[in-house]
Amino acid sequence: MATDYDAPRKSEDDSSESIEALKERVPDNRAGSSNDEDSDNPGFELAGADLSDVELDVVVLPAQQDEFTCMSCFLVKHRSQLDHEGPEGPICKECAA
Repeated sequence: MATDYDAPRKSEDDSSESIEALKERVPDNRAGSSNDEDSDNPGFELAGADLSDVELDVVVLPAQQDEFTCMSCFLVKHRSQLDHEGPEGPICKECAA
C-alpha cells in the first residue's frame, strides 16, 4: 500500500482529544510517590522480584599493561585505541577525532 505523504495526516474532526481524556486513559503510576524518603532517586521495580536483600559484589581490576586511561574522556581503553600522547597524557582515537 502506497502512502501519500502530501495528504493531511488527520482531519479536524478526529484530531482533537482533550488532555484530560488522555490522562484518564493512562493510569498514574506515580501516585503516592511524593511521600517517599528518596524522591530524587525513585528507583525501579521489577515485577514480582524482591531484591531488597541482595548484595551485589563488584570486582574492580586495575588498568592492565595493555590498557590506558584517556585523559579526555577518562575511560580505560585498550592500547590499540591510543591516538597520541598529549601534554596531559594519553588520548584515545575517539576523543582525538
